[in-house]
Amino acid sequence: MVMLSIRNLSKSYRYADARQGVLNQLEFDMAASTSVALLGESGSGKSTLLHLIAGLDRPDSGEILFTGQALHSASESTLAALRRSQISLVFQQFHLVSTLTVLDNIRFQAALCQRLDADYEAELIERLALGDQARKYPHQLSRGQQQRVAIARSLLHRPALVLADEPTGNLDENSSREVMALFSELVKQADSSLLMVTHSRAMADFMDRRVRLHNGKLAESE
Repeated sequence: MVMLSIRNLSKSYRYADARQGVLNQLEFDMAASTSVALLGESGSGKSTLLHLIAGLDRPDSGEILFTGQALHSASESTLAALRRSQISLVFQQFHLVSTLTVLDNIRFQAALCQRLDADYEAELIERLALGDQARKYPHQLSRGQQQRVAIARSLLHRPALVLADEPTGNLDENSSREVMALFSELVKQADSSLLMVTHSRAMADFMDRRVRLHNGKLAESE
């Protein structure tokens, strides 16, 4: 079943007196319960595409359909509700709430959409080795631990789609592999889909499928 469908998507930005195209009539389909790595050169528009899917930016033209719902024309309130309950975001910079404990950060999104699940919470905390960190605050954790908290937060409410932008970009190679292996496995267990921007082929290899963005269009990558 196709969960995400993109048709004729174009996006450009104005620089000084000219417009520069980023995405050019892009086409893309993503099946439910799958993982896709989005590869491409720096500045190719990978993060732009993620932001458009998340409703954080608007396309110039084209369609973005998520489980049949038109995101490109949805109201801001509808998009906010979807980001709260159906679409999770994981960024390179973690974006944890500094005044909340690790446990409260993990619960944050699930609490907003009233999907707290104590058993699943305990499982995520155990799998991500965060049990001894639950009462600490983000500044007391290593970068790898902070990213594990962000991953747990993104999955606790079992979203349909997780959008990740260079989620291991701030980690060393060994930590990146360890975190990515856990992340990809937990996404599958949650029956969620994962679309991940990465510049690393090693991280892309954890995904079911790889696509490359070049000259504003997507193509399958080996």
